Amino acid sequence: MTDGLPTPQRSFAFITIAIAITMAVLDSSLVSVALPTIGHELSVSPVQAIWVINAYQLAITVLLLPLAALGDIIGYKRIYWWGLAVFTAASLACADAHTLPVLAFARVVQGIGAAGIMSVNIALVRIIYPKSMLGIGVGYASLVVAVSSAAGPSVASAILAIARWQWLFLVNVPLGLLALAIGARALPITPTSDKRLDLLSALLNAVTFGLLISGLATLSNAGSTQRAIAMIGAALVVGIVFVRRERRLANPMLPIDLLKMRVFSLSMITSICSFAAQTMAAVALPFYFEQTLGHSETETGLLMTPWPLVTALVAPLAGRLSDRMPAERISTLGLLLLGTGLGSLCWLGHAPSPPEIGWRLALCGLGFGLFQSPNNRVIMSSAPRERSGGASGLQSMGRLLGQSMGAVAVALAFGFVHERAALVAASIGAMLALLAACSSTLRKREASTESEVGSTITLSSVVSDP
Repeated sequence: MTDGLPTPQRSFAFITIAIAITMAVLDSSLVSVALPTIGHELSVSPVQAIWVINAYQLAITVLLLPLAALGDIIGYKRIYWWGLAVFTAASLACADAHTLPVLAFARVVQGIGAAGIMSVNIALVRIIYPKSMLGIGVGYASLVVAVSSAAGPSVASAILAIARWQWLFLVNVPLGLLALAIGARALPITPTSDKRLDLLSALLNAVTFGLLISGLATLSNAGSTQRAIAMIGAALVVGIVFVRRERRLANPMLPIDLLKMRVFSLSMITSICSFAAQTMAAVALPFYFEQTLGHSETETGLLMTPWPLVTALVAPLAGRLSDRMPAERISTLGLLLLGTGLGSLCWLGHAPSPPEIGWRLALCGLGFGLFQSPNNRVIMSSAPRERSGGASGLQSMGRLLGQSMGAVAVALAFGFVHERAALVAASIGAMLALLAACSSTLRKREASTESEVGSTITLSSVVSDP
């Protein structure tokens, strides 16, 4: 396989990836903002309307690893292109839905398409960019995610101001068709294998992660603690069976072979803790700004902007730096800054000014931007090239697990400490960021140990060579 694509094809291939990622990331934000409107028009309660979001998230969760494994078998381009096609068609079906069951089913199908996009997107970036530019490619992908996340609420508000909620889904159709046309020619054909998809592993994966994510979401609902604990417990039992079975397989769907690599597993721990910290701040701070400080929704949106804005500016630079210096050092520095920024939020006065809030969130954004691209680079570069699909799927799964855990932690904080829940969430997020920094530092030590072992082996070979 050649090392990366030539420049014109590389640019068009990344455009395809950028459009698809934008659609998948924006979709969650758009629907979250419009959920009250959707529930009112479909005449359903808020508890029922939440399934418009849950159906999408569950479909993504249970299919990430199976589709990543299938990408290793039939090629990443096929998974990505057909995932984008399914996502685009399902967006049209969502716009045409007139009842909650139909909309929820269409969202499940849309989640299947999004899982195809998310499961192999970083694996494709690894194929598109040469090894010497992998950090740049990952940095650009992180930039797209950051900008899409930041723009989500504003885009949703703008669309709802001039059109009905159905247009939140209809905007995906022309974008999807454009990306499909470009991707058909620009995305590279990747190697395939004669392996077969293990359907029993796919079923155990779906039950394990489906129950785990659903249990974590249920844990935040008042009066549902016992049911949530039962679901999480069942997920752990099935998960043990799943892991034991995967350990006996030569080509496991759950990439245990990758998790046995300490650099990879430490990078996953770093990712989960960091996204949990980021989600805790993103969920809790708007409540603090509006309910405690008395800011309007528009003012809250502006106050939250420095974080994603600075992340979007820093992520590509961090990606470039990770091609020239140890990515672990950049990630660790970023996590220390993230922890410092979150910790500084706990020292806000009773009536902080916008600049006092802004520089703290900008510091968080700087830290998160420095962390994200280099960490993803370590995850992908530490995996063998033929296991890029599994590494990409596991990277996305780590992000989802971290976000789910962060959201649950915020809900529990609001349940126990009420008024100061947001600041408690920020302090817990700071501790998680520092824990992630420790994990990142251990990666550097592990890499040094591996280098020393490699040098010893090489020296021994030279000495023993006649």
